[in-house]
Amino acid sequence: IISRIKILSKLDIAEKRLPQDGSFTIRYQNRSIEVRVSVCPTVYGEKLVLRILDKGTSEMNVDKLGFEPDQKKAFLDAANLPHGLIFLTGPTGSGKSTTLNAVLTTIRTPELNFMTLEDPVEYKLAGISQVQVKPAIGLTFAAGLRSFLRQDPDVILVGEVRDNETAEACLKAALTGHLVLSTLHTNEALGAVPRLIDMGMEPFLLASSLALVAAQRLVRILCPYCKVPHIPDPATLQRIIKEGHLNPRDQNSWTFFKAVGCPKCFGTGFMGRRAIYEVYRMTEEMRNIIYKTQDLVELKRAAERSGSLNLRANGWHKVIRGQTTVDEILSITTSDE
Repeated sequence: IISRIKILSKLDIAEKRLPQDGSFTIRYQNRSIEVRVSVCPTVYGEKLVLRILDKGTSEMNVDKLGFEPDQKKAFLDAANLPHGLIFLTGPTGSGKSTTLNAVLTTIRTPELNFMTLEDPVEYKLAGISQVQVKPAIGLTFAAGLRSFLRQDPDVILVGEVRDNETAEACLKAALTGHLVLSTLHTNEALGAVPRLIDMGMEPFLLASSLALVAAQRLVRILCPYCKVPHIPDPATLQRIIKEGHLNPRDQNSWTFFKAVGCPKCFGTGFMGRRAIYEVYRMTEEMRNIIYKTQDLVELKRAAERSGSLNLRANGWHKVIRGQTTVDEILSITTSDE
């Protein structure tokens, strides 16, 4: 079976000593399904992991991603700036690529030159020049980004900032009049600031070029066919009110549900996923902190004063609408987020 999958993925079936990565596409019910393949040698033989990406169900509408109205406005306002840096953070598989591609689809116009540098190219987008990185032949994120600057782009999407060289190239692009969107692996949105400084960005240059930082997680959505009403205990309710910055006078309009399980959701109680976000536009106060002290605690306080919701608060808003459960939010967020 492994040999057959390696052939489909155009991998070397004779090589069993080194890890290999590849992909192939299948057709299922008139949909294009991309299967990403990772093969790793172990002491017991080769281990193979498949990641399935159903392009037919990819959500390219920012209205359906999970943004709160003010978060969507902040993100799109930043994405329509003529230049600057936008970073979206989150763990692998949290939907960062889907969000950024949906944003590009929303702001795309024929008058602007859009270019992306990805590993791999997950979604084919009309009207956008998309490039697959190939480190084996020297086409890295940094090398590709340097060549992009000679292509007169207006908006550049860089799949991920993995090293100092790529971070420097992103900053240079932003400072020379381009809008750059990219991703980082940090636990929270504002964690992008110290990470980028650690990668060699000068604080005063970062402060002037950073337009927005955001973070996201995916939460499971309750199955509409079997979810049942649920009343949380008083302590949990108070926690939701406090951490969600909610008005207790609005409790009559809140609806809480819990998962049960039925044949339509295969007994899980959940059907589909949506993202929760924290989105921070850079204010003058936040820029001054980045420039002067780079203190993350001060930065968080300044962000809170700006009125933006953090991940957990955004999650509680979905709970009181009956979209997901208390346990789901507690399992993927922490109270200091």
